Amino acid sequence: MTFLDTGIEYLKGVGPQRAETLKAELGIFSFRDLLFHFPFRYIDKTRFHLIRDIQNEGETYQLKGILRRLETLGEGRAKRLTATLRDESGAIELVWFQGMNWLERTLEIGKEYVVFGRANEFNGKFNMPHPEMEEVNEENIRKASNFEPVYPTTDKLTQKGLDPKGLRRLLRTLFEIMPPAAIPENLPDYLLESYRLAPRWAALKAIHFPTQQTDLDAATRRLKFEELFLLQLRLLQTKTRRKDAIRGFVFDTIGNNFNRFFKEKLAFELTGAQKRVLKEIRTDLGAGRQMNRLVQGDVGSGKTVVALMAMLIALDNKRADGTPFQACLMAPTEILARQHFEGMSALVGDLGINIGFLSGTIKGKKREAILAQLASGEMHIVIGTHALIEDWVQYQNLGIAITDEQHRFGVQQRASLWKKNPICPPHILVMTATPIPRTLAMTLYGDLDISIIDELPPGRKPITTSHKTEHHRLRVQGFMKEEIAKGRQVYVVYPMIEETEKVDMANLMEGYEAISRDFPMPDYQVSIVHGKMKAADKEFEMQRFVRGETQIMVATTVIEVGVNVPNASVMVIENAERFGLSQLHQLRGRVGRGAEQSYCILMTGFKLSADGRERIKTMVSTNDGFVIAEADLKLRGPGNIEGTQQSGMLRFHIADIARDTHILQAARDIATKIIDQDPTLSAPEHARLREVMGRQEMEARVWGRIS
Repeated sequence: MTFLDTGIEYLKGVGPQRAETLKAELGIFSFRDLLFHFPFRYIDKTRFHLIRDIQNEGETYQLKGILRRLETLGEGRAKRLTATLRDESGAIELVWFQGMNWLERTLEIGKEYVVFGRANEFNGKFNMPHPEMEEVNEENIRKASNFEPVYPTTDKLTQKGLDPKGLRRLLRTLFEIMPPAAIPENLPDYLLESYRLAPRWAALKAIHFPTQQTDLDAATRRLKFEELFLLQLRLLQTKTRRKDAIRGFVFDTIGNNFNRFFKEKLAFELTGAQKRVLKEIRTDLGAGRQMNRLVQGDVGSGKTVVALMAMLIALDNKRADGTPFQACLMAPTEILARQHFEGMSALVGDLGINIGFLSGTIKGKKREAILAQLASGEMHIVIGTHALIEDWVQYQNLGIAITDEQHRFGVQQRASLWKKNPICPPHILVMTATPIPRTLAMTLYGDLDISIIDELPPGRKPITTSHKTEHHRLRVQGFMKEEIAKGRQVYVVYPMIEETEKVDMANLMEGYEAISRDFPMPDYQVSIVHGKMKAADKEFEMQRFVRGETQIMVATTVIEVGVNVPNASVMVIENAERFGLSQLHQLRGRVGRGAEQSYCILMTGFKLSADGRERIKTMVSTNDGFVIAEADLKLRGPGNIEGTQQSGMLRFHIADIARDTHILQAARDIATKIIDQDPTLSAPEHARLREVMGRQEMEARVWGRIS
């Protein structure tokens, strides 16, 4: 066990009780965890202000002056301790409402103090409530010449004396007893020299206790680079190993299935982006290595057709013994899986391709027949839910496996696809309709090859998006009736099912009842769908809407991914400020699937937070999913982008991929160059990197990054 692996309870000033709280509240179990619990901001104590310099309410100031007056004023709740601090430029009143008895005994009139606090304006004059006070001496002047770190903490920790000041004390204690050898350098010397990076020990010391801004900047730059560089190195090493070690079936034939579909069944011209991505997939499939490719494209960009054509390439090829290949497509919900099944069945028509559907709800003889056809090779393509990876599903010769909205699947589920062909793992194609910013994709999927369909089919009309408040309710309802009169359908989406005490908003059931009153039977039919319904009831309501038997679908976000109704032209999103940007964009993508003009109406309360206002403004101004994803990343950070939490790769201590794009790109470029020249890191100058990668691999043995 190394020094940094020592349990946190053994650090002076912690002990068993505080250790338990640190573990529960901050996940700090060891000296290492404490060392990498970085400050989130710094109080600049490198300069003293004169009292006359105080100009802005709410800003913090550090003063040095003589205490000239100290008295208690008022009674009861209005009781307060006041003092006057004077320097060469003027005087300011200091005020305390708590701890008055102790302060009155401690503070001495006529003595010089270092005072730090936030300026408050009252009756045209500045005062300073509850300032920090320390008598001037050599130690305080030394402390006042640096940046004071402020650490993330919690109420429970504060109750244990571990507020930011308490955590600062623990960090000081740790650095006092920690030998420099406990923090060995992990980057090659040539990198440190070429990019003028601070040594690791110095950077970690300066990030906690910087003495000047330049030290803090250098430490921040070094630690951000290290974090992003080591991640990119690991991802690229995994990608290289996989390509070198895992052979793949060679699909070098473009045959009858593909060509007949292309010539006879494809009723539209593929976009340039679709053609480009298909070419990338064809290159992968013929390379003799297992394909691991992510295809991302906005809603309606044509990913499904690309996936189908990739599967047809597999069907046109055979194993050396003459056994034809099969294909599967796995979707996260039965609704989405069935939609793919019906859509692809209609596309291939009478080409003689046997497409089957399998989910957990299919039982008895029907299931037995599907399983028998898969095992014998009689079924060419199977589409379904995670049932496709169950042990009881045996394929004769699975050649390609496609997952849709793959972030909905756990790593273990995706890994199961690899085992479905004992001779060689099938090619893997991953699809997502959630646009992923380039920087996030580089980080989250850095070990995959990435294709982007960034072009919508011609003739597709952009969805018109508008922002409305309760003032416009009658006008919105009138517009809905106009669209329904044209034979169109409407979604009304709510963010929640049941009212809570803390949230004052119309909930789903109230909304459903209000819409049922405003759109009465028999002129209108209204469906309702939410996550607490039984699967069969949900499916029944969905299908009524799909068939056009109901004109309005009142729902929660269960319809975000799934039902495809080209006739639906209006999406009304209630309490739109409660949704994230990516989610709003996904919901908007449920309309605009037909030839008619479609509309998205964002209903909000009158008062919006700054973030809420920015989200609504972004949605109204653009339909580009990648622009929206970039904005979402900046507003919410990577940990909140849907599905990324499970990756385990975004728990950065200091890097921020939304703001550190230039460092991330540099880290990626340098890591690429190193892996291209020395894929096993066996060169002497890469000994440190080899050791770090080996240690990380040991720690991450739970599951590899299997796509």
